[in-house]
Amino acid sequence: MNKESICLHGGYTPKTGDANVIPIYQSTTYAYDTPEELAHLFDVPKDGHIYTRISNPTVAAFEEKISLLEGGVAAMMTSSGQAATLATVLTVAQAGDNIVAFPTVYGGTFNLLKVTLAKLGIECRFVKPGMTDKEIEGLIDDKTKLMFGETIANPAMVIFDFDRYASLCKKHGLLLAIDNTLATPVLVNPFKHGANVVVHSTTKYLDGHAVAVGGVVVDGGNFDFRNNPRYTDFVTPDESYHGTVYVEEGGRAAFALKARMQLMRDMGLSPSPFNAFLTNLGTETLHLRMKKHSENAMEVAKALKANPHISWVKYCGLEDDPNHELAAKYFEGGFGGMVCFGVKGGRAKAADCIRNLSFIRQLTHIADSRTCVLHPASTTHRQLSDKELVDCGISEEFIRLSVGLEAAEDIIKDIEQALEK
Repeated sequence: MNKESICLHGGYTPKTGDANVIPIYQSTTYAYDTPEELAHLFDVPKDGHIYTRISNPTVAAFEEKISLLEGGVAAMMTSSGQAATLATVLTVAQAGDNIVAFPTVYGGTFNLLKVTLAKLGIECRFVKPGMTDKEIEGLIDDKTKLMFGETIANPAMVIFDFDRYASLCKKHGLLLAIDNTLATPVLVNPFKHGANVVVHSTTKYLDGHAVAVGGVVVDGGNFDFRNNPRYTDFVTPDESYHGTVYVEEGGRAAFALKARMQLMRDMGLSPSPFNAFLTNLGTETLHLRMKKHSENAMEVAKALKANPHISWVKYCGLEDDPNHELAAKYFEGGFGGMVCFGVKGGRAKAADCIRNLSFIRQLTHIADSRTCVLHPASTTHRQLSDKELVDCGISEEFIRLSVGLEAAEDIIKDIEQALEK
């Protein structure tokens, strides 16, 4: 199927007499007639459901849909996008290991990688702006377990150079994990460009209506864990799970199986079946919404470029944007709904602009059907030092605008009247 059809039909096919829409399986447990049946599922958990902390039919239908949209082999939904990122790292890394990441990632992810993982004994080595390939390779050693980046950096709006970094990872036998939240699988499929694992905050565009927190990890099935000394855990028996060898039991989906059997089981990262239902419902219109988000964002970006109160605009759809060439290479059908801009006059004028908006709301959120705005330096990134803010591409006058599905004319008018005031 094409992506439009997968959005509606992927993951669930009703049998005769079944509900046409995936039901909400609001149950913690599942009944089996014989001890042998249940014992088999403990040995081969992918054959059925044991306990909703590990898997659930409603959640599984959504997982299958996202795996199909991304072109992966398996997916695991989590309680949040942060949980998806954490599960991705901990599936391959433990105390004494390190990862390589980009400082332009979302502020919450930056803190997770820099501060929280360090408390667990996992070092994050950040790629500084302007680093050469040789300098990046200097960050990689035999304890490096993955490289982590975002398709569209939130909120720096830097586009990930898949060809460059996927080549480096392949050279060193290193897993490449990508947060594809802002691009969505409708606009970009990172697996086509060398990524091995994709994560999403499903709270954003996949839900689209700001009603359900969630995350998802998607296994591309395109990484060979065999004969790779970095990933011995995948080829040796896991004594905590009946001696399972993940590359044998999981095959191409070894990463997803290990994530579920170790991280989901032990850390309780499970999502609510009701949240999975709501997110699945939102995803049914993802292909329509991303087209409109992209169209509106382009109109808003052009209007901002022409406004005398604006010092700069970042939107990769603009032909003169520094990231346009990369975006044009990887994106299909639009460039997403996030526009960032600077207000002349610095932090005070940026605050005034936000204060004067009418229907556009200030929210700690993006990728909603409704347009929303935020000042990152004083909110999502306020824990960062001045130097870290610069490394993340954030300045004091920086405003992050998530363009919604209203009439573009109304969005532009609200911003213009706020700037005039």
